[in-house]
Parts: sequence; structure tokens; C-alpha cells
Amino acid sequence: MVRVRRMSSARRAPQERGQAAERTRERILRAAVEEFGAKGYAGARTASIAERAGVNQQLISYYFGGKQGLVEELRRRWARAQESVTPPGATYAESVAAHLTATLDNPDWSRLMIWQALGDSPAGTGDGPAGESNGEWAAAQRARLREAVERTRGRQEEGEITDELDAEFVLLVAYALTFAPIALPRVVEGIVGADPLSKEYREWVVGQLAAMTRRRS
Repeated sequence: MVRVRRMSSARRAPQERGQAAERTRERILRAAVEEFGAKGYAGARTASIAERAGVNQQLISYYFGGKQGLVEELRRRWARAQESVTPPGATYAESVAAHLTATLDNPDWSRLMIWQALGDSPAGTGDGPAGESNGEWAAAQRARLREAVERTRGRQEEGEITDELDAEFVLLVAYALTFAPIALPRVVEGIVGADPLSKEYREWVVGQLAAMTRRRS
């Protein structure tokens, strides 16, 4: 009986180690989102990320190759998450509401993206474990934005929203209203008179954009 238990334990050990490693990776990534969101890439420190995660700092290099590898993995996760934000067949209002929810429910992630949009990003070429250069990431982001413009234009052509406004303008306004509570919370609160992260603000934005883009008969 003793021998059987030892063999069973030996068979389980690799799987348990794998699960433990994955949990450690996820803790590091969650801590990195908080650190990058608060301080940006330039201000973030791997020692602080390790402290937030409760792990040895060397594990950041082991799993991600360092700070640059961390931010590149977070970029990819953000991009994948954005692809699934809007369910197939969603209306314009439903799409705006979904993006508002994804952005305002995850303020640390959103602050990280704002830092990145301001040019606060790794200076390297991405030759490490993550393997993504800043140029590649920026090009992929531009491509995603152009696709979003074309989806907006498609809604115009189908008659769902007005074609009296440029598709680019419609999308830009939606982005501005979505990220304003993260980038300019006090300004939003002062203008709107509501908590920028509240349900009230979200419903107001969706209603106003729907009214602005409503097709005139």
C-alpha cells in the first residue's frame, strides 16, 4: 500500500508543479497590470511587481525574460480580450456598452493601455522570449483600429447608424468617452456630475451616442 501511494504521488507531482507554475505566472501578471497601470512602463520596477505578487524577483526573468516580456504578454492578452468583447450580432449600442464595461471594470488594464498610447513602452526590439517589437505591436494596433473604422462604416452602409458623420469621427468619440473616466476622472465627474465608473455614466454615454448616431429618416 505504501508503494502504491508513492507511485501515485510521483505521477501527480509533475501536474501539480505545472499548475503551481501557472498560478505563479498569473500572480505575476496581475501584479504587473497593477504596477504598469499605476506607474507606466518607465516607472515600473520588477522588484515592486515581485513584491505585489509575493514571489522571488528572479521568477519574473525566468517566466517572462524581464519587464519587457511582461508588458508584451499583457499587450497580447489585452488584444485577445478586445476581440471577444462584442458578441456576434451586437447592435451599435450593445457594442458601445460592452466596450465601456470592459474598460471601466478593468481600470488597471485601461491605464496600462493609456500609458502605451502615450508612448511609454519598451525601447528594445523584442528579441527576448516574448519576441514582439514595439513596431509590430503599433502596426497591429493600427490594423485593429482600421478594422473598427470599417465595422463602423459597415453599420452606416446597412442603415443602422447615420452616415452624416464620418465613421472615423464616430469611432473616435466612442473611444474618447470610453477612456475619459480613466484618463480624466475628475474632469468627467465635474462635467457629468456622476461617478465616472458608475452605471449612471455608462448608461448616459450609450444613450447619448445612440442619439448622436441615430439615422434621420
